[in-house]
Amino acid sequence: MAATTHTVTNQVPPLVGYDVFARDRALTEAVERHLEPSILPEARGELEALGLSAGSAQAQTWGAQANENPPRLRTHDRYGHRLDEVEFHPAWHRLLGHAVSAGLTDAWGRPGGHVRRAAGFLVWTQVEAGHGCPLSMTHAAVPALRTDPALAAEWEPLLTSHIYEEGLRPARQKAGALFGMGMTEKQGGTDVRSNTTRAEPLGGAGEYLLTGHKWFCSAPMSDGFLVLAQAPGGLSCFLVPRVLPDGTRNVFAIQRLKDKLGNRSNASAEVEFDGTWARRVGEEGRGVRTIIEMVAATRLDCVVGSAALMRQAVTQAIHHSAHRSAFGGLLVDKPLMRNVLADLALESEAATTLGLRLAAAYDADTEQERAFLRIAVPTAKYWVTKRCTAVVGEALECLGGNGYVEESGMPRLLREAPLNSIWEGSGNVQALDVLRALRREPQALDAFLQEVGRARGADHRLDAAIKDLLTELADLDAVEARARRLVERMALVLQGSLLLRWAPPEVADAFCASRLGGDWGAAFGTLPHTLDLASVVERARVA
Repeated sequence: MAATTHTVTNQVPPLVGYDVFARDRALTEAVERHLEPSILPEARGELEALGLSAGSAQAQTWGAQANENPPRLRTHDRYGHRLDEVEFHPAWHRLLGHAVSAGLTDAWGRPGGHVRRAAGFLVWTQVEAGHGCPLSMTHAAVPALRTDPALAAEWEPLLTSHIYEEGLRPARQKAGALFGMGMTEKQGGTDVRSNTTRAEPLGGAGEYLLTGHKWFCSAPMSDGFLVLAQAPGGLSCFLVPRVLPDGTRNVFAIQRLKDKLGNRSNASAEVEFDGTWARRVGEEGRGVRTIIEMVAATRLDCVVGSAALMRQAVTQAIHHSAHRSAFGGLLVDKPLMRNVLADLALESEAATTLGLRLAAAYDADTEQERAFLRIAVPTAKYWVTKRCTAVVGEALECLGGNGYVEESGMPRLLREAPLNSIWEGSGNVQALDVLRALRREPQALDAFLQEVGRARGADHRLDAAIKDLLTELADLDAVEARARRLVERMALVLQGSLLLRWAPPEVADAFCASRLGGDWGAAFGTLPHTLDLASVVERARVA
């Protein structure tokens, strides 16, 4: 082909070699807002180092390689012995090792740990979201294990370690360990109380043998798992190690790996227990109560992970529009494209602001903040994860045909987007959990209303939305059929109140006008044209 026919012009340079943390104003401001001044310099230094790594060409290559080379299951060795091992591409191990060394499984024991970890999780997930599953499971297992001080003393130092060691060995021989989780079964799904896996007590205190099948087991290459099974005293929580203390393999038969829509780099498995040794965590018959703190922590990661996907999608859309010319000028300067980008940027900033506020509540750990989390976490999980797919889909469209091509990375983001909404109970489960809290825990609603009330009087549209919300909350008859509508409104009021307190006026004004005031269409790009949309886009841009 002659060179004159292959001149490349008007193509967007790759977005590489930038600090993913420092160039995210909503995130950096949230970290500065929620961390004590005494620990802020150290935390900022750690996050900027992680942000530079996340924006590097090397990390982006790792992410693409891990996605393109999904894990492989090896059930047996050449002689017919069961192995039940999952093999990953080296890029997966590099991503996971970097994340562990950055403290993304260490939040519970250091000052400001949840804010620091949430910010890091939001940054590093933008490289490749699949390996976030073992990070989330490992982090979230800590509060469940703390119901048994002996188990916590044995495992917590390994789970919060900053050293990643791949391979299956007895936990005491490793400097760091990962955890997975197995609750879901074929016949019940989210209805875990219908689980049929049996737990038969042994002579040793707290020791059992498990028999059953788990339809979804998260991170099957991990060192240990928290699972639910039916003990004589009812549904209970158990710790299943992959390798027993004497070095022999526990019975953990991996039947297959799931072939999923997205999340391709991560392994999700079906496993069978057949005389599998386990230790009880918490009391018999209180398995759901024991594991619920783990569930709540993974819900927060779903919020933060979705915020990360939105942020990366919006970043790519704005970057493309700032470099691509059409119809006589840059796309970013076209009024209609600017409206679309601003609309997407609002959704992204609202998700980030809410996610970091929830993390700060975990760090505060007061009775008031715990009550707030009881309603705010499922509310945020419901709404933010649902908005993710719509945001990523619209951001992909901003790149046109280029965004539909795998090399752009946008299809990977779009396939990943629905996952967090499905994980640990889809939208209906979250909405019904909010209703449960409204009915049974009045202090949780009080804490929620106090939080949104801190911005009361700052904007007439928020004030009207709070008034309407109170009217809906006053009538809980036949509320189940309108639970989604109610929880959506609660999420928008909470996001609006946070943005009014902490975001620039142009961001808060645009959010309140559209999401609370109703001056908005059914698609992105329908914001009122009188708003300062250029400033909203510029704030979200990676310069």
